[in-house]
Amino acid sequence: MLRRLRLLVRPDTVLRWHHNLVKRRHARIRRPERPGRPPTVRSIRALVLRLACENSGWSYRRIQGELAMLGNLIAPSTVWEILKAEGVDPAPERTATTWAGFLRSQADILLAMDFIETITLTGQRQYILAVIEHATGRSRECRVAPAP
Repeated sequence: MLRRLRLLVRPDTVLRWHHNLVKRRHARIRRPERPGRPPTVRSIRALVLRLACENSGWSYRRIQGELAMLGNLIAPSTVWEILKAEGVDPAPERTATTWAGFLRSQADILLAMDFIETITLTGQRQYILAVIEHATGRSRECRVAPAP
């Protein structure tokens, strides 16, 4: 009877079982401690947060594009996750720019211009082009031209 039991299993089967045991043990030893993607490098995280802070109108896709131009290839979803983890809204509307804020930021180059038609005491018509700098509030150029 014992001899018959030995014949139920072929030598190839025993070798396959042994191979599977060794393979499972090896896989268990080499399994990473934390499955999933490795964390993003700190310098990249800092750069993403800096770009988001300095450019509040940029979306996470724009930030990812700027990083790609700098040679840092990361996925847009990674940028989104970094911003979300830090409590920054990844959408471009995170801080809506008001007209007052826009004018303050562009005051150095903005000019207010007005074209005025006036009549003098002598009855002569004159056309005046008034140009005022927003930054200083001073008149930059004022031309008076008599009517033809």
